Amino acid sequence: MQNVTDRTRNPFGMRPDCPSFVPGYGDANADFHVVGDHPGVHGGLKAGVPFTGEPWSPAFLSALTEAGLLAGLHEDAGVDGTVPVAETEAALATPDGGRSDDPPIDPIRTNRTYFSYLHMCATDGTPSERSYDDMERFFDAELRAIAAHVLLPVGARATAHVLQQYTARAWKTEIDMDALHAEELLGSGWLVVPIKDPADWVEGDADRLVESLRELRSTDFRRESDLGRFVAGHDPYLVR
Repeated sequence: MQNVTDRTRNPFGMRPDCPSFVPGYGDANADFHVVGDHPGVHGGLKAGVPFTGEPWSPAFLSALTEAGLLAGLHEDAGVDGTVPVAETEAALATPDGGRSDDPPIDPIRTNRTYFSYLHMCATDGTPSERSYDDMERFFDAELRAIAAHVLLPVGARATAHVLQQYTARAWKTEIDMDALHAEELLGSGWLVVPIKDPADWVEGDADRLVESLRELRSTDFRRESDLGRFVAGHDPYLVR
């Protein structure tokens, strides 16, 4: 299925019941889905874009750009993926003197890539387990709507969740992010490539991720079945 939308920010119109949240961002027909934890851990409140505005954001975004998952940043965006306040306010202003809720400036140019969080709402401190459970419906709906071929969970919590919910490997996989970082794991319909939390990266972690993703992109990583043999004609019928 092809998602028909040109919206980069929150393309499915997710509206959780919380005052402030960081919705999904990127290509609604992505091949790669980068999964984070929540805004308190992985940022994004300033720009409204996951994984931006943190001290480690420049290194993280740069690695994804080098790997080919991003096409770079908007000319007005900083290296951390945020846009200066003056530019943001100017972009939000409408001709009638009002204010738009949907900034036209997209600071990150994705390349068949989508970003989202397990828990998109901003909270004071770590969300409760009950809150994570409540927000699961938004994340799962978005993940299945995107139907990317490769899931890239960032950090221990996102990695544990993805392995538990979308693979049959959780019971035999220790959540050791140093060992799992940039390694390919076959899921149930997805290929999973865990990413160590960027705040904990040491020398070599960025290069390891770039090399792994470049190698992956050079192969046929798509998780599809050709059902063309069941329909008339000779054209392939690829299904996720």
